[in-house]
Amino acid sequence: MLKKVLGMLWRRAPKRLRRLGVYASESRFTVTAGAVVIDKENRVLLLKHVFRVGSGLGIPGGFISKGEQPEDAIRRELREEVELEVEEPELAFVRTHKHINQVEIIFLCRPSGPARAGSFEIQTLGWFALDSLPRELSRDQRKIIERALNHRPGS
Repeated sequence: MLKKVLGMLWRRAPKRLRRLGVYASESRFTVTAGAVVIDKENRVLLLKHVFRVGSGLGIPGGFISKGEQPEDAIRRELREEVELEVEEPELAFVRTHKHINQVEIIFLCRPSGPARAGSFEIQTLGWFALDSLPRELSRDQRKIIERALNHRPGS
């Protein structure tokens, strides 16, 4: 009976009030896009990022803006961070982080030009052979790279 009454009240409530109710009751999460960028020499692009916790070293990426498509977001992030254009980004995998309410979309990309630090957020960048990644690269970042490479078509 109570559900029926609440349902009736909900349907009769003004649209703005219903939206506010949904906004207040639904959980929030962030969505980010990251890129495992592999060049013709089979090296991966790593950045030392000012805002990254730990060593600061990892793959490029960032938050997806409201209304932005994930592929557009990773292209934007690569342009902003390292002035890099890429060929068609390929979705590698998606993962969730429950403890921080985050969805992370990882792309595998090939560069179509040079990379150079283009933002105050980036301290340094470098291309690293897959068999000699820097020691300070976190285990999580290594797993992301490995997982993206294992999802290549034809592999």
